[in-house]
Amino acid sequence: LHYPLRRQRQMCIRDSSNGVPGIDAECGGACACATCHVYIQPEWLDRVGPAQGGEREMLDFALDVRGGSRLACQITVSPQLNGLVVGMPVAQS
Repeated sequence: LHYPLRRQRQMCIRDSSNGVPGIDAECGGACACATCHVYIQPEWLDRVGPAQGGEREMLDFALDVRGGSRLACQITVSPQLNGLVVGMPVAQS
């Protein structure tokens, strides 16, 4: 998925508005569900950063959580993330 960066924006809002299969974003990016669960590749973890606070709590409701698990709604797409590729679980919770 290619993101033209006109301004910084939450990843899942862009994904859900683009109709990306597998990103449901049922809460609209409010970090109130885990339906935008994605996997960050190890080489990107430093730039993306770890899950914090409420996001970590919401990941308790996600399926197949791994070390690089994040909620896409909590990742702000920025020029520093140019080239980022995320994986997705087989199903969202």
